[in-house]
Amino acid sequence: MSAGPSPDRRERLVRPLLIAFLLACAADLVGVLTDAGSVHLVAKPLLMPLLAAYAVARRGPRLLIAALLCGWIGDVFLLADADLAFLVGMGGFAAGHLCYLRLFGRARGALLPGIGYAVVLTVFVVLIWDGLPAGLRVPMAGYSLLLTAMAYRSGVLGRYAAAGGALFLLSDALIATGIADWPQPPAPDFWVMLTYVAAQFLLTLGALAPGAKRAGAVFGAYRERSISI
Repeated sequence: MSAGPSPDRRERLVRPLLIAFLLACAADLVGVLTDAGSVHLVAKPLLMPLLAAYAVARRGPRLLIAALLCGWIGDVFLLADADLAFLVGMGGFAAGHLCYLRLFGRARGALLPGIGYAVVLTVFVVLIWDGLPAGLRVPMAGYSLLLTAMAYRSGVLGRYAAAGGALFLLSDALIATGIADWPQPPAPDFWVMLTYVAAQFLLTLGALAPGAKRAGAVFGAYRERSISI
């Protein structure tokens, strides 16, 4: 009795799962853009499971799978229009960012982007603070710090992951400005979802890149050597 799919069978699933994810993205974006709420309710919960399944088929690291599934928790709870559901959803995304940070390892990022992200975080939190509901201010500030750290550290996996981290930050900034009643672009929910799915997809591509896998192996060997010493 087989314990799981054979390598050949898993490889055959890569393209169908990627196509299914892209189709779900297209359906969700069209649903949001046309205000078809039922399409959004069906398509959005499918996005991260399909992307996680694609990562599994590509033999992606477990921390990547965990991060995507944490994103699924966030997606589902943010469908509900309630403060408690929003906090639970934010907690799901925060857990995903912790998984990403663990995945990135301890390699040092470039100093200049780090300074830039720190400045952006500080200015953004200061500007948006008064517009946020009192009960959300501290949780969102803490979440913003974690998200910014993830966005900055994502660069250790290359350009795709770095772009994904930046887009994730942009997507959540659009959500925060909407909560604070800032002026919004036309069809704001469309831009939130577009930047979000692009962010998760680019982070996944970065984590699946051969260079990222080698970096993870080097970090693991270094850690084991440090422990043995």
